[in-house]
Amino acid sequence: MKTSVYNKLGEDTGRKVELNDLIFAIEPNDHAIYLDCKQYMANKRQGTHATLHRGLVSGSTRKLKRQKGTGTARAGSIKNPLFRGGGIVFGPEPRLYHIKLNKKLKKLARKSALSYRAKENKIFIVDNLLFDEVKTKNIINLKNNFKINDKKITLVVAESNKSVYLSSRNLKDVNVVTASDLSTYDIMWASVLVMEEKSIDVFENNLA
Repeated sequence: MKTSVYNKLGEDTGRKVELNDLIFAIEPNDHAIYLDCKQYMANKRQGTHATLHRGLVSGSTRKLKRQKGTGTARAGSIKNPLFRGGGIVFGPEPRLYHIKLNKKLKKLARKSALSYRAKENKIFIVDNLLFDEVKTKNIINLKNNFKINDKKITLVVAESNKSVYLSSRNLKDVNVVTASDLSTYDIMWASVLVMEEKSIDVFENNLA
């Protein structure tokens, strides 16, 4: 599959780049995409939520009243969940939400997501994403040039690019990620992918 290479002004440079069909034109596997996105979101959870059950609440351990003869229910502790200030019943406790997936499945998920975006013609290849100055306007102009100013976009850079990251951090609908760190979630989150030409080589090495 061949696609045109553009510059930052949204103009066709006249060159074309070959996209590997084994990466950008496979039969997408929806379940693999679901599992990989689920893992990504689960692994970002801190899992530090906690409440105090009756064994953790501070308070006296004395028996509140005699067992029988009061005409009311027996009570053995002020930390009883039935009393105000007592413990929480079945409350959340700290836990890990991490999910393990096989490397082959994660590769399949990324290739499936890329194939979806390629089939929808939602991938733009740009010769480079280098800017002389750190300005949010650089990214806004880029979106306007490609007529995607109302879309959520993921900018895929071949290597760490501080100017692009700093220029886009005030825009909630723009995500910047290096090609080697691109996840299935990053691809599916965005409506459009704008990739540096050199990032194609990274995909060849990592996914082909």
